[in-house]
Amino acid sequence: MTDQGTDAEKGPDAAGPDAAWLALHADREAVERALTLAQARQRFGTDADAIAQARVEEAELLVDLDRILTLIRAAEYRRRPGSRRW
Repeated sequence: MTDQGTDAEKGPDAAGPDAAWLALHADREAVERALTLAQARQRFGTDADAIAQARVEEAELLVDLDRILTLIRAAEYRRRPGSRRW
């Protein structure tokens, strides 16, 4: 009898490069939503400590967003036909 494990057990690239690419976009969407909430808490917050915490959270989320967008750009380049492998 053959092994009937799921693709999830084999790692993120098991379902192909599209799965990893789609996962990056899902991460981007989640970070963008959290960033929007942090900005709203800064804009509409009434507690000074909560506003300060939202500023710190925004800075951390911007770093995460930059990292994810860099990974997406690299993944999009690799998806092109004839792309160079470094």
